[in-house]
Order: sequence, then C-alpha cells, then structure tokens
Amino acid sequence: MATIKDIANEAGVSLATVSRVINDGPKVGKATRERVKKIMREMGYRPNANARALVTQRSASLGVVIAELLDPFFATLAHGIEATTRKHNVQILMSAGSIAKDTELKAIETLLEHRCEAMVVHSKALEDSVLIEFAQQVPGFVLINRYIKAIANRCVWLDNKAGGRLMADHIIHQGHKKLAVISSKYQIDDPVARLAGIRQGLDAAGIALPDSHIEYATPDQQGGEKAMQSLLARGVEFSAVLAYNDAVASGAMTMLLDHNIQIPDQVSVVGYDDVLLAKYCRPKLTTLHYPIEMMASKAAELALQYASGIQPQEGVTYKYTPTIVKRESVARM
Repeated sequence: MATIKDIANEAGVSLATVSRVINDGPKVGKATRERVKKIMREMGYRPNANARALVTQRSASLGVVIAELLDPFFATLAHGIEATTRKHNVQILMSAGSIAKDTELKAIETLLEHRCEAMVVHSKALEDSVLIEFAQQVPGFVLINRYIKAIANRCVWLDNKAGGRLMADHIIHQGHKKLAVISSKYQIDDPVARLAGIRQGLDAAGIALPDSHIEYATPDQQGGEKAMQSLLARGVEFSAVLAYNDAVASGAMTMLLDHNIQIPDQVSVVGYDDVLLAKYCRPKLTTLHYPIEMMASKAAELALQYASGIQPQEGVTYKYTPTIVKRESVARM
C-alpha cells in the first residue's frame, strides 16, 4: 500500500506539500495540487482519517449514540442519519447507550476521543445538566427524541403527550370505554408523557383508567406477552389495549390469540412508532406514526451545520407530532 512518502517521491515534492494537498491546506499551486492528486489516484493511496484528524483537529465523521442496535426503531433512526451523511460524504461512528447512565456517558466520551465535533445523541438516562454541558463543549451536539429547554435549539423531539392523547381519542371515537394500557417499565420521559396524554383524553371523555388496568413491561415483544398474560390472569376487563410501542403491541396480540381472543372482534389493539413490524402483524396493526427517519435526518443536518460553524438559532426548537395510521386491529364497539 502506498504511503505519503511514496507519493512525495513520485511527485517530486516534499512531505509537507503532500500533507497540505491531503488536508486541503494553502500554499500549494493548482498544477502541483492536481499532479499530487493524480498520483494518489494512480497509486491507490487513501488518506488515514485518524491521521487527518490529528492534523486538522477535526473528524470527517458524525458520531451517533442510540439506545439499542437491534431495535427496529433505532435501525430506522440510523437509516435517516445515514441518508444525510452519505449526501455530505461523512462517515458514521455509532455506539449504543443501552438507556444506562454510565453507558451513555462512555458512548459520548468515546466519540469525543475520536474528535467527533458533530454528534446526534439519543440519551434517556443522563441528567439534563450533563447534556447541557456537552452541548456547550461540542459544536455540533444535537439531541434526538429529547427536549431540554436550556438547549431547545439543539433538540429534535416528538410530542409524546400529544401522541398518547391521539391514541385515546381514536379508541374512544370507536366506542371503547374499558381500556387497558401496557406502558414501558423504564423511568424515562416517553412512557410518562404517553400515559399522561392517554389519561388526558380519557378524562375529557369521562372514562376512568384504574391503576389495575395498567401494566408496566420491557418495551419489546416479550414484555408485551408477559403484560397481557398478567392482565388476563388478573381478570381485567377491557375491549381495547393501548401499547407503548409496536413491539409491545405485537407481543400482546400473540398472547391474546393464544387464548383464542380474536382481534379486533373481541379486543382492539393500538401500537406506537409505525415500524415495519406493524404492517406485517396479523391483523395489521393500527398505530401512531413516529416520523423518526425524518427527525434523524434533520438532527444529522443540524449537527453537521453547527459543527461547520453555523450557530444554532435562538428560540427555535424542532418539535414533531405523531399521526394515526389506521389498519385492521381496531373495530367499533
């Protein structure tokens, strides 16, 4: 493999000149620059990104912190970021935070060690104060799926309370009055806001939601199965289930069908996120569309802009709202 020294010898220039060409530095004539680049192509030379970062004090990478690598929701998020970075010829460095304070902190610090000045961070465990401090230190620091007022112009977030209200309003409009809710057991903002929105909608309609009708579970299919099993075992009466996300809804549907309870004839089910899984459930799942791919693309654009020196606009925030996707898992009473 060709080295920078090989390029310099072949072009008859100094190592410093080759370095300036690689890093788009000044003091190199146009003809010399083109000759060096031509020789680099002919010899198959590829600049070392880490070495370039040492010279420029800047990385050609966008750092991304997500909660889980295998979760389809985060795969969609990553796809939205990748579409933007590809357009800007920027590489992605990705790490998982696992919704744990220490792991999220380590993930961010690792990206900083790689000189990432642009970051899209999905953090649910770290305190606001810690994230505010990172935003002050890292030029292109952007939060996704979280809102902190002090750095609102660096937040790309979803109105989860509005989403919960929309779920409740839709199922009430279909004539349902006896509901069960399967929420996430994690003490983070999303499930709290969604449940608050659900309660708001039910209160407005004069419908009660006893605590006994709420199950808390891991936000995956196994969690949905176990939560539904508990509701059935305790004899809770309900005609509809509002699930924290599509994976939970899918698990709950499996348990209902295992007990010969037909969907939606006997029990209606509503999910949240509108990941690919929702289209392939049987029956197809009515859910809330979470525009995470669009949000992720926006977050990546902002991170790259801020890292390039464009300052965040004061008083601006990037709030998105979910929408209902009606499919086959809800029936009128």
